[in-house]
Amino acid sequence: EARASVKTDSLLILVPAFVSSELTRAFEVGFLLYLPFLVIDLIVSTVLMAMGMMMVSPTLISIPLKIFLFVAVNGWSRLMHGLILSYG
Repeated sequence: EARASVKTDSLLILVPAFVSSELTRAFEVGFLLYLPFLVIDLIVSTVLMAMGMMMVSPTLISIPLKIFLFVAVNGWSRLMHGLILSYG
């Protein structure tokens, strides 16, 4: 009875649907952004261990590489383009 009185274009239906779809998209973007950075961390730590440089912090080497990768692939533009396309 209560379900029949709620319209499909009501804000009680639209707002939670919009929020859940945006959260889903945000987690997808975050995960896809995190993967290359995780790969860089793994490669840098493996190379440092292979070279015997155990006392050098991997973040000291990997952070400049991550920033370079993000700038080289035009990260902000790709991120904003993906966000704009998610509204369509």
